Amino acid sequence: MDNKPENTNRRAILGLFLIVIGSLWIFERLDLIPSFWNDILISWQMLLIGIGVFSIIGGNKTTGTVLIIIGGFFLVPEVAHIPYELRRIGWPVLIIGIGVAILVTHSGKRSTMEPPNFQAGEQKGIEYFDDFVIFGGREVYVNSQNFMGGRTTSIFGGTEYDLRQAKLSGNGAVIDTLALFGGCGFKVPPDWTVKNEVTAIFGGYTDKRGNSLNQIVPDASKTLVIKGFAAFGGVEIKYL
Repeated sequence: MDNKPENTNRRAILGLFLIVIGSLWIFERLDLIPSFWNDILISWQMLLIGIGVFSIIGGNKTTGTVLIIIGGFFLVPEVAHIPYELRRIGWPVLIIGIGVAILVTHSGKRSTMEPPNFQAGEQKGIEYFDDFVIFGGREVYVNSQNFMGGRTTSIFGGTEYDLRQAKLSGNGAVIDTLALFGGCGFKVPPDWTVKNEVTAIFGGYTDKRGNSLNQIVPDASKTLVIKGFAAFGGVEIKYL
């Protein structure tokens, strides 16, 4: 599948985003923005909101919505007086808002990969997983001979998947990751081609297979796509 037009659109959007940020910065240095708006527009809260808008335009609705909610939550006290009674319930409201955003954005998606239907008593490896970890950890061993991918969410926790004994489906596999203040690791066979489509904000994506592969050439017919979002956390690919 040729995704060059999509990548070009994202780069164009990123370019426009940077132009807007730079222009606002110039206006601030030239004192063309009133001091009240200056403190609002040039703030880390607006940076989160801007990144959120960019993420939504780029197709990552869950990430964008969560960032906008977080940025907006911390921006409200800067522009309006919040009574003490409301400030006491601020953090629970923020947590509820993030939860609602994740539910709404994910429920509106129809994944191209649906979990396989297993018959009662049928012994199979995990072909598709859908895991959620918060304030904890999980290690999963996958030995499916027709692995299609899955979805994993780690919030203040970590997950690790051992895929070294698995075989990809004929169409490859796609794993959708969401790591907030947490991490997600994947151990993969050395001949797999791993494509990175992870958006990282104050986080990172690391492929540590370089020292382990030696002379092994990845097979393009065995492609695993890792996509999703990492904030204050990371996604790691390794062999050992």
